[in-house]
Amino acid sequence: MRILLVEDEKELSNIIKKGLEEASYNVDVAYDGEEAFYMAANYPVDVVILDVMLPKMDGIAVLKKLRAAKSEVPVILLTALDSVADKIKGLDAGADDYLPKPFEFGELLARVRALLRRKSSAKQSVIRIADLEIDTAARIVRRGGEEIALSAKEYSILELMAYNKDRVVSRQAISERIYEEDVERDSNVVDVFINYLRKKIDKDREVKLIQTVRGSGYMLRSQEE
Repeated sequence: MRILLVEDEKELSNIIKKGLEEASYNVDVAYDGEEAFYMAANYPVDVVILDVMLPKMDGIAVLKKLRAAKSEVPVILLTALDSVADKIKGLDAGADDYLPKPFEFGELLARVRALLRRKSSAKQSVIRIADLEIDTAARIVRRGGEEIALSAKEYSILELMAYNKDRVVSRQAISERIYEEDVERDSNVVDVFINYLRKKIDKDREVKLIQTVRGSGYMLRSQEE
């Protein structure tokens, strides 16, 4: 599970990051609102822990921008502003939870786990995009009723794109599905796997579902542009 931590106080950020990693989460960190929005909108993220008081763009503005972009990523707001009015403002902006500072790290972990359980139960077991069907429980892919054999990494990339249907999935996000460890990465490998998927998913099909978004990445569309 990948968490985006957005906190401009670097000492606090380092403490939270270390604790989350010790709890076996992968953690990316942003230190200002603009960076936070870019990362949340373009990288695969399971939960965002978002401070309200941030440089460049405050947390409430980041949250509103994410929701306007149709992002459903769960968000926990962290803030020293703990009045009822502040909580209402954050929740109305689209926050899923609200934790005032200072807080116990154990409580933050419990809230992260609760949001991940909620997200997991809400995920579709079968994703349908045009005539493509992905059974995420059985990890079976069919197009036009015909079962398609995929390798584990091919399936992982396709599932990532399916959960982000009609949204760009960055090359970096795909690369992270290919390389599970933080090793030296060959950028050409992303193109190789996308080509594998195109041959299996789109070859000889009138509608090509896997689309290239130049300079950004790839996406699955229900209809070809």
